[in-house]
Amino acid sequence: MKIDLCPNCSSDRYIKSGIIKNRQRYKCKECSYFFTVNKLGKKIDDYYVNKALQLYLEGLTYREIERILGVSHVSILNWVKKYNIKRPYNGNYHPTYKILNADELSNYFKDSNNLVGAGLIITELGDKFMMIKWERFKN
Repeated sequence: MKIDLCPNCSSDRYIKSGIIKNRQRYKCKECSYFFTVNKLGKKIDDYYVNKALQLYLEGLTYREIERILGVSHVSILNWVKKYNIKRPYNGNYHPTYKILNADELSNYFKDSNNLVGAGLIITELGDKFMMIKWERFKN
């Protein structure tokens, strides 16, 4: 694998500096940082990052989002911190969500009682749809 830049300072001025655990070691000439070949991490598609942050803003918990998207709740927590996402607070409503296919969604909208007294958002989720509904707390 070819190294392009120092992972610490992004300089392209580095030299070989030995071998550690059968991996080539490098030293940056700019910041004196030692590093080996770039770690190949598991990058999660931006689509899932975006959906997870949308769902977080809609009021779902980290673990609910984890169950829906199949992405670790720790990753979601880290994205919320990384992008400094702040959830608006409104104590009069609570969200509920359902995963529906196109036919189920169509049937849901046929009953006008489902559309009264709540906010509603529908978002694509693969070949299905997720419906998030905010309902007022009953006093």
